[in-house]
Amino acid sequence: MDLFKASEITKIYANHTALEKVSISVQDQSIFGLLGPNGAGKTTLIRIINQIIAPDEGQLLFNGEPMRQKHISQIGYLPEERGLYKKMKVGEQALYLAQLKGLSKPEAMKRLKEWFGKFEIMAWWNRKVEELSKGMQQKVQFIVTIVHEPRLLIFDEPFSGFDPINVNLLKDEILRIRDNGATVIFSTHNMESVEELCDHIALIDNSRKILDGRVKDVKKAYKSNTFEVAFNGFYGSLKSILKPGYELLGEFHEKDEDLKRARIKILKDGEANNLIKQLLPHISIHSFTEILPTMNEIFITKVKEQKTK
Repeated sequence: MDLFKASEITKIYANHTALEKVSISVQDQSIFGLLGPNGAGKTTLIRIINQIIAPDEGQLLFNGEPMRQKHISQIGYLPEERGLYKKMKVGEQALYLAQLKGLSKPEAMKRLKEWFGKFEIMAWWNRKVEELSKGMQQKVQFIVTIVHEPRLLIFDEPFSGFDPINVNLLKDEILRIRDNGATVIFSTHNMESVEELCDHIALIDNSRKILDGRVKDVKKAYKSNTFEVAFNGFYGSLKSILKPGYELLGEFHEKDEDLKRARIKILKDGEANNLIKQLLPHISIHSFTEILPTMNEIFITKVKEQKTK
């Protein structure tokens, strides 16, 4: 079931088309990656979902009904541009913002103290925001975004400025929140995070959607039938034993490793099982792995394709 659906969304500013007939469907309790280069239209779509601006054309559905002002209370939005009041005390501001989201003061205090404890920032409750590091400010804003437990969460570059330990902390929390029933729209340029977190993705470029689907399906669709074999027991080139239908792309040794590795592409008439049969009489195989393209490679390929059209 789709929690959120945008159909044929178009937004035009003066002489610039920000979005042109863009449609996405975000399944309930999933993490949806909204991807694209700078200026592609992602931020415009996020602002439309948050009802900050309205589309010129198209329809938005939330939980099966046309999106209205009442749905805002069910959305949590963490923008890329952080916006805390620098002179206010951290706890005072978090409590104020949590109450704006509809929580009573006692409930807001209870939830905030739980989150501040989890993120190990309780000691900063009575300090001014300007005294916090960028990373700590981002933790506070993340907490304020999710404290009212919205059904739909929108994160725009949530890991920007975080060290690896805190990136992993946030990733774990996002997955836990998803598992507890929330739905997440996740906009980022970090393709590794997309592969780790996202169930589905949509790629927007130059105001149009150019790719969408499940992450696993997208990766399979762009695979090149290339395999890497790690082996020993053979000191020549594997090219000498490969039959037609198989192309040797490269051979190399890993540093501090006795194994040799080779990448082989299976052409139209070849099969993986037959490749293994060819190799076994000559080498001792330690691993045989299909090389799937990364989301970063797919992202670059699709954007370059659009530029040549």
